[in-house]
Amino acid sequence: MIHSIITFPDPILKQKSAPVHIITDEVIQLARDMAETMYDAPGVGLAAPQIGVLKRVIVIDIAGKNELPELITVINPVILNAEGEVYEEEGCLSVPDYSANVKRYAKVTAKGLTIDGKEQVWHADGLLAVAFQHEIDHLEGILFIDRLSPLKRELYIKKIKKRAV
Repeated sequence: MIHSIITFPDPILKQKSAPVHIITDEVIQLARDMAETMYDAPGVGLAAPQIGVLKRVIVIDIAGKNELPELITVINPVILNAEGEVYEEEGCLSVPDYSANVKRYAKVTAKGLTIDGKEQVWHADGLLAVAFQHEIDHLEGILFIDRLSPLKRELYIKKIKKRAV
């Protein structure tokens, strides 16, 4: 089922997500719905808070429309190791019509559970490393605009407020 994506400044996006203790049918359906919503948007990643669910679940697929899907679903993801530095242009389905260069780690090692409950480790660089960091930030209540300079962030907030009037 495709869900509506929650957008800034909705306060749910600033809340921390709870760990998943048991992978139930509900959690499996949540992950499927998230993937369907992400592909429909279209995006390369989605975190459960973006559809209003405060659980530590993310989906990522950096393959793009013209490639075979390479869906990664991670429950309770954590970054174990990070190195290097990269500035990449990021956008976000919850921060519409805006993108900016964000400083991130160039390589990350992430760990979490697969949808079938197996622990897995991912070694990521490039766009995949950025996507892991971006989606895990959502689980902590952090948006990519929170990683911008105060001036850039304020410009975006003013743009949103102006649009709301």
